[in-house]
Parts: sequence; structure tokens; C-alpha cells
Amino acid sequence: MPELLFKLRNVPSDEAEEVRVLLSENKIDFYETSAGNWGISMPALWLKTDVQLPQAKRLLDEYQQQRVQRVRAEYQQQKSIGQQRTLLDEFKENPLRLIIYTTISAFLIYFPIKLFIGILT
Repeated sequence: MPELLFKLRNVPSDEAEEVRVLLSENKIDFYETSAGNWGISMPALWLKTDVQLPQAKRLLDEYQQQRVQRVRAEYQQQKSIGQQRTLLDEFKENPLRLIIYTTISAFLIYFPIKLFIGILT
């Protein structure tokens, strides 16, 4: 029976590819499901049988521990040389997106408060 091994929703593409390579190199038989045309299905990596599940979980746990250490080290290195991304960097790259998100957030905060004050008065 198929076993869910790794959900791919909101996973960076490099991490997903590294997991695929890890499973392939260790000859673990898996398949991948996508989010579908509308993006509502669950993208994931599945094992075809549960026989290799303990080995796959062990490999995945080791990989994730190594990845956390590597990503933290990269972040600390960028931070120490002053290259970490800031809100100003995001604004410079895509100012329209930031303006739209800020406007939407302001409306989402304003209208419930206005409604609440209108009920009290």
C-alpha cells in the first residue's frame, strides 16, 4: 500500500530536487503527485510500498538535519557580511507587490474596526 513520505506544498524547488535525488540514489521506489490543474490536490512524494518506509524516513531525517545546519550557516554568513535580504530589498525588486499587499492589509484591518465601532455607537 502506498505511504506518504514527504509533502511538497511550500517546499523550495531545490529542497524537493535534493530529496528526489536522495531517494533515487538509495534505490527507494517512490512516485510523485502534483497539486493538479487547480492547485488543490496534495503535491507529495509517496513510497510505492511500506517496506522501505523506515529506511526512507531515516534518510529524510538525516537530510533535513543537514539541510537545517547548512541553511543556518549560509544565513549567518550572509548576515555577517551584510547581504541578508531586508524589506527595503523586497520593495526595490517589486514595489507594486508591496504596495498592493499593504493596501489589502490596511483594508482588512480598517473594515472590521469600522464595523465594530459602528455597532457600538
